[in-house]
Amino acid sequence: MKLAFIIDPIHQLDPCHDTSVALMEAAQALGHEIWVTQANLLSVANGNAWAILQQVELVPIQLMEGQWVAANPWYKLSERSLTPLETMDAVFMRTDPPVNDSYLYATYILDYVDQNKTLVINSPSGIRGANEKMYALQFTDAIPETIVSADKQVIRQFVEAKGMTILKPLGNKAGEGILVLQSGDRNFNSIIELSTLQGRVPVMVQTYLTEAKEGDKRIILLDGEPIGALNRLSSGSDFRNNMATGGTVAQTKITSRESEICTQLAVKLRKDGLIFVGIDVIGGYLTEVNVTSPTGIREIDRLDGTRLGHQVIQWLEQNLPTQKLK
Repeated sequence: MKLAFIIDPIHQLDPCHDTSVALMEAAQALGHEIWVTQANLLSVANGNAWAILQQVELVPIQLMEGQWVAANPWYKLSERSLTPLETMDAVFMRTDPPVNDSYLYATYILDYVDQNKTLVINSPSGIRGANEKMYALQFTDAIPETIVSADKQVIRQFVEAKGMTILKPLGNKAGEGILVLQSGDRNFNSIIELSTLQGRVPVMVQTYLTEAKEGDKRIILLDGEPIGALNRLSSGSDFRNNMATGGTVAQTKITSRESEICTQLAVKLRKDGLIFVGIDVIGGYLTEVNVTSPTGIREIDRLDGTRLGHQVIQWLEQNLPTQKLK
């Protein structure tokens, strides 16, 4: 197979952490060609999507004394080549959020990839329709009590009724901008004004889950099926459990309640073309559905001795568009 990965600049990636690198490494180990590009290097010509691509050769990371260790340098790139994306067997859209204008335009360009010839993971329309905070709202039995609003009074009424709550900007990633919100906070009005840009942009407000101190579980789903999980724990100096905010990770198991949540999501995820997804669960409640560039594979593999990247590529080998299999 020839696989293209739309990623952030490769020199900015951490090979010991980034799931994109884990997927590329697995594909290389299984004998496939790996090509990389960036969202700003996509174009449309004659009704087809093109990209400036570079083939990449990776030096696999090694597990030493319980930690991943990378070579320096850990990759080598070929010369750049303007190539139709339909010459690839699959394209992974793995650019990190925010989902801004540049990101959205990239998904529009990817609409011009014929999915009967080349599989795009995740579906461009699926990504556009699945804000990582809002998407969870349709699974009402799985989520904590939640509102989305830009109105200060609506937010105040909810917070006064629920006590401690969590405020989340709808477009951020990695825990950015998440705040603990309480009605008695003297900064309440300022927090809402800043977070909603003076009432112009809605935010999500959820009841605070006390189980958060026991961790925030990331579960990786492949074609709607859970394939691995890890627990993220706060550093102690920050209430957020995200790895990007200094949180640590621990081995975990998927509970029966979490399996039920995965089952609830599976049909909708498949319908929307959301093949590789990471969901966040706290205390048995779904809090987010990550569809842009979900991560966690490196940590799960290190903790559980798995090779989730290989599972993803092997799934892909079995699910290529029909034309590519002939």
